[in-house]
Formats: sequence, structure tokens, C-alpha cells
Amino acid sequence: MRTALIIGMLAAGVLLCGRDAHAAQCTISTTSVLFGTYDVLTPAPLDSLGTIVFNCNGGGKNVAIMIDGGQAGTFGVRKLFMGAEWLGYNLFRDASRTTVWGDGSAGTSYYTNPNPPNGRDVTVTIYARVPAEQDVRAGDYNDSLVVTINF
Repeated sequence: MRTALIIGMLAAGVLLCGRDAHAAQCTISTTSVLFGTYDVLTPAPLDSLGTIVFNCNGGGKNVAIMIDGGQAGTFGVRKLFMGAEWLGYNLFRDASRTTVWGDGSAGTSYYTNPNPPNGRDVTVTIYARVPAEQDVRAGDYNDSLVVTINF
């Protein structure tokens, strides 16, 4: 049985804040994590990548990027949904897929950059994994996430 998977990563939008006319402004955008076809009989996990791109102008310092728990509202196992059916997955900060990307709670970590370059795009990789041998029906599974940048 094969299952097509898509995670739609939704940016919280362009977040702007300022104390005066020269305050920092940052923008953020994402590319979705697309898992492709999942085979329930394959003994290996299904890995994929996504990206977050941010750009800060005017002295943005101490940038932090967090990703919420998605529709399941949890970081332990995020869930891709197809109706009531779900498939577990998670997002990670590292290529070895050991550090769950979240908001710093429940043992998660988030991206930080104490001194990002002024006015230049910074691309950050999202490492994603669907664990192997989950018994699910064929179909399109998805999740929507909120990505937040603090600066």
C-alpha cells in the first residue's frame, strides 16, 4: 500500500515590529515538506526536507524561529491527517533527526541566530521524517503548521 504525503507549512505571515523608524524588520517564508509516496511495508523511515528563509533589516538581533505542533497540537508525534486517519511524523533541527523542532517546550529545540546578516536571505533547513511501518490507508495526508519568527 502506498500513501502520498504533503505537509503544508504556513508562515505566520510577515512579522514586523518596531519601536521607532529604525527598528528591525524581518520577513519569513517557507517551502513545504513533501514526503511523496509512503510504503507501509518498507522497513526504513521516509525522510524529506523543507526550508525556512528569513531576512532581517535594520539590526535584527537574536532571531528565533519556532514551529508549532500542527493540527495534532503536540511535538512528541506530529500527525498528518486524512479525515480521522493519521500518520505520525516529525520535524527536526538536525540531519540525524534527533532534535525535534518546536518552541523550546516538551524537550524541543528551535532555531536561533544571535547576529543574522543585515538585509540578506538566510536559509534554514527543516529535516523531516515519517517513521517506518505505520499501518494506514492509502490517500493524501497533510498537516498545517505555524512558523513564527521572533527578533
